[in-house]
Amino acid sequence: MIVNCTAYANGRKLPNTLLEDIPALRDRPDTFVWLGLREPNEEVMTQVQDLFGLHELATEDAHHAHQRPKVELYGDCLFVVLRTVQMQEGKMDFGETHLFVGPRYLVSVRHGASLSYTTVRARCESNPKLLGKGSGFVLYAILDFVVDNYFPILNTVEDAVEELEERLFKGDFNQDDLGQLYQFKRDLVELRRAAAPLVEVCNYLLTKVFSNHVPDDIRPYFRDVHDHALRINEAVEIIRETLAFALQISLSLGAARQNEATKRLAGWGALLAIPTVVFSIYGMNFKGWFPELEWRYGYPIVMGCVTLICLLLYRYLRKTGWL
Repeated sequence: MIVNCTAYANGRKLPNTLLEDIPALRDRPDTFVWLGLREPNEEVMTQVQDLFGLHELATEDAHHAHQRPKVELYGDCLFVVLRTVQMQEGKMDFGETHLFVGPRYLVSVRHGASLSYTTVRARCESNPKLLGKGSGFVLYAILDFVVDNYFPILNTVEDAVEELEERLFKGDFNQDDLGQLYQFKRDLVELRRAAAPLVEVCNYLLTKVFSNHVPDDIRPYFRDVHDHALRINEAVEIIRETLAFALQISLSLGAARQNEATKRLAGWGALLAIPTVVFSIYGMNFKGWFPELEWRYGYPIVMGCVTLICLLLYRYLRKTGWL
């Protein structure tokens, strides 16, 4: 549950940091602690809450998860919720990351589908100057990492949708493809719920309200994340519109195929109606006078007329596209 516990002094990593060392390290003005947790239980969350003086409401949210992306301020602690996403077997799997950002600490709590933040740590540690700015730079690095991971997911979905579109117009579209389109549509709705609030989160972090957590020289980096979040939302909307168009086309083509089948059945029904009417007349059970029955050429002429009328009707239906 405790993935990593590291302290940094002036942007440099301190060795062998333990949970017991956190109270003493927090009193040093040039030092901050980055504690990483992965689906912690209630006991661990209570211990972390006591160590950093976290608000009980924020701690409860981080423990139970199922939160929408947001940013809240509890005293001197900034509480940020992010939604993460990974592609699993053609479907989007969502998770959450909760961040507690204080003047000299950052606690990250991950739930569900989420990539490890090892690369984020390596990136931060490779730039001691910016890491020396404190937890605000780590907040930017995690936020940027989460947002950038949306792009390959969107690219995968976009490529899959384009492939489905090509198959749709080539006539190779089947029921499984239609189910995949609906699955992408549902996933994009969930992705929009995860990505849309990120724009608002970045806007909040750029305000002066959080100047203690986000120094002025770090703000340009958050503006870059804000731009990426806008691009993600635009891409989601474009793909959603493409999906809606593809679904509409598939339904229209299905209706057209159904109409074509109905026309063909109606055409064959019209052809069968002619001999049915004629033969039913001669098959009626009543006494009547049919002079052609006594005529030598009566039967061939009736059959010839029926055949001729059927052939003329068949030609007409073929010409009009009903057969």
